[in-house]
Amino acid sequence: MGFGQHQSFYLRIYWLRKALQQLERDNRFFYKKNASELIGLGNNMVSSLKHWVVATGICETDKRSDDNKVIHTRSKFGEIFDKYDPYIELDDTASIIHYNLVSKQEPCTTWYWLFNEYSKKSFEKGEALNDLITWINKNYETKNSTNTLGRDIECLTKQYVSKNKSEDPEEVIQSPLAFLKLLKEKEGRVFKTSPKYEEIGLTALMYVLMKYGQSEVSIDEIENNKGLWGKVFNLHRSEIVKAIEELVSVFRYPLEFDRTNRLDLVRITLVEPIEFLEEEYIRKERVLR
Repeated sequence: MGFGQHQSFYLRIYWLRKALQQLERDNRFFYKKNASELIGLGNNMVSSLKHWVVATGICETDKRSDDNKVIHTRSKFGEIFDKYDPYIELDDTASIIHYNLVSKQEPCTTWYWLFNEYSKKSFEKGEALNDLITWINKNYETKNSTNTLGRDIECLTKQYVSKNKSEDPEEVIQSPLAFLKLLKEKEGRVFKTSPKYEEIGLTALMYVLMKYGQSEVSIDEIENNKGLWGKVFNLHRSEIVKAIEELVSVFRYPLEFDRTNRLDLVRITLVEPIEFLEEEYIRKERVLR
């Protein structure tokens, strides 16, 4: 399980781009004594960014063969991100980053739990903290600090809720995930909100289906299974059906929708997800020119 590795700092816009620029020069950047000075962030923020580059799927860790020291290298998704959308201007990019954070139990266990396991559609932060502790105690033997878990809930909320004016200028800086509008906060209560499928992006939605790796999947599964649209993106069934119908209507997506005998079954011609993703970004780049 992974808790509290963000140093209480949510992901900021441009952080990932800044990290890739530094790692291109030195894959041991995060272990340099002057890393904070080089990137223009505080020491704790640099530690936070070291967590986020891996959690978002932008980078992978490895060890050098000559001295066994840890290095960070761009993942294949990181290469696509850096080449085609390093400033996260496309909804699809933000959606895929979000998917990478919440689709696995590590390294962001609280993120995974809130979107995949937590059934409540609205909650107070203290309420969510108690429910998270209950879930952990039920499923794992390890114990975790209540303060650490509370910071997770607070950081997660800040990462997804749009910011208002604040005395602290740093707290006004948006997370790129806030633009997905998956959570909102009102009068001390946090609500899971349901976007339109266009706000997630067809490329991201198709990528998630391919990552799921099943050639046949029902609408019920897409709505209710962990790691799929209903859980990951809070999508209602009606939006899921609209998205599937739109994907079917666009010839480049290898997908069929069988609604006979009330099956509501989606059939997918599986290809390598990252290859599909790169082709989509190449196409988007041509369209934007």
